[in-house]
Amino acid sequence: MVENRKGYNILIHTVMVILCVLCLAPFVLLISASFSSESSLIAGGYFFWPKEFSTVAYEYLLTGGSVIRAYGVTIILTVVGTAMNLLITTLIAYPLSVKEMPGRNVFNFIVFFTMLFAGGLVPTYMMWTQIFHIKNTFAALLFPSLLTNGFTIMMMRSYFQANIPKEVLESARMDGAGEVYILFKIVMPMSLPIVATIGLMAGIGYWNDWNNNLYYITDPNLNSIQGLLNRMLTNAQYLKQAASIGNVGTSAVPTTAVRMAVAVLGAVPILCIYPFFQKFFVKGMTIGAVKG
Repeated sequence: MVENRKGYNILIHTVMVILCVLCLAPFVLLISASFSSESSLIAGGYFFWPKEFSTVAYEYLLTGGSVIRAYGVTIILTVVGTAMNLLITTLIAYPLSVKEMPGRNVFNFIVFFTMLFAGGLVPTYMMWTQIFHIKNTFAALLFPSLLTNGFTIMMMRSYFQANIPKEVLESARMDGAGEVYILFKIVMPMSLPIVATIGLMAGIGYWNDWNNNLYYITDPNLNSIQGLLNRMLTNAQYLKQAASIGNVGTSAVPTTAVRMAVAVLGAVPILCIYPFFQKFFVKGMTIGAVKG
């Protein structure tokens, strides 16, 4: 029995190690390619170690300090946006979890309706630019599409209903506690898994968003990191096409390496943060989706 158990553990650990290697291999290739010369990538493809080490791609991206400024914009955007997302989502989800709230079913339907239908890109653009006049402002990166959504509201509502004991809430109300006190002093401390889950989802959404930057921002000082990298990548591809038409050596234009460097600069910060939230993320996703 002990030998069978030992063999089973060895098999499981072997499988897990293989899966970990398979998951890490693409990231190693990504980083290696970003530090490779364009000519070596064209001639030999991707390797786990650069054949011709080169920092040209990063020099292209980091020239002028615009990337550093864009990182600053994105960090502020991610922090402020995530905090506002959590606040708004919580303030909507908590009342929807209270069965005694008047009109609860109507508001639940309104939130659910937003998950099924959207206004479309053109009406949305006209609303934000012609009614709210947010074009070329920080609000253009903050408000459209990412501030909250019906899915996260339903997740948090389900978590409150399934995991916050009604007896605790009723006891607090009998002691004279108001709903605001109950929410922030009792419910929220008991809901760290779902808060961390939704916070991570919102943070990743803000960090990776480039659509709002593309639609609403033309001021280079307001570029987010993803929007700036997307424009740099487009410019690099244009330069390569121009060099090809002009019969100039295209190896001098590091489009492939730039593409890999863009992925590294955009993904590494989130990859470094994710392990600290992983246990909350998994727990919040599983528990918050059990009961509707």
